Amino acid sequence: MTSPGLRSAAPIDAHAPAGRRWRVLVVEDDVPIARLISEYLGAEGFDVDVAPDGEVGVGRARAWEPDVLVLDLMLPGIDGIEVCRQVRSFSDAYVIMLTARTDELDRVIGLSVGADDYLAKPFSPRELAARVRAMLRRPRSADMVAPARVFGDLVIDVAGREVSVAGERIALTRTEFDILDTLSERPRAVLARRTLLEAVWGADWFGDDHVVDVHVANLRRKLGDDPAESRYVRTVRGVGYRMGSGV
Repeated sequence: MTSPGLRSAAPIDAHAPAGRRWRVLVVEDDVPIARLISEYLGAEGFDVDVAPDGEVGVGRARAWEPDVLVLDLMLPGIDGIEVCRQVRSFSDAYVIMLTARTDELDRVIGLSVGADDYLAKPFSPRELAARVRAMLRRPRSADMVAPARVFGDLVIDVAGREVSVAGERIALTRTEFDILDTLSERPRAVLARRTLLEAVWGADWFGDDHVVDVHVANLRRKLGDDPAESRYVRTVRGVGYRMGSGV
């Protein structure tokens, strides 16, 4: 990992709920890397805790309720994939997965179990901090009550950040909901992958736009939406995605 060096502490963009600082849990068994991430994010104004393995990470995530997990894929004991799977059963914290592997399959698997983003080692802590900030700038809820968006059996409660299909509530990750929210806000518009990346991940995010396809596939699976005959999220070949009518 390369580092531009620590900077003086700078306040983050906004406080977390209840006026506390945003919490970042780093689950990393490589002590120098964990220390570097912790010190850099701490200097950036975040509250940071470190867990040395997967089991400790799951327990700490449950007790401390972090806003973001920085999660290494290769961990002693239970690996990052299983940690993410377990954490997703009780937390909607954003998850950034770290991997030393270059195999795309590892990244796809990580995203499929609920990770929101990934970074391949080596990376700079400045880039990691930018990713964390971009996630935390996403709106958590609407400031005012907005009418639900209805597409056939699909109902999107934007203010409550809840989604149901045929009356059954569907559990989405924050990223999956944000994609659906962005598409449904402009249901007649076709949104390119880069447009979705900028809307959901932030304008300063950079990386492979294939991450959008993986999250859309997960979203469709949870909604019971057949990609071949999509009712809710439709593919416009060569361009991107748009909302369907629901029928």
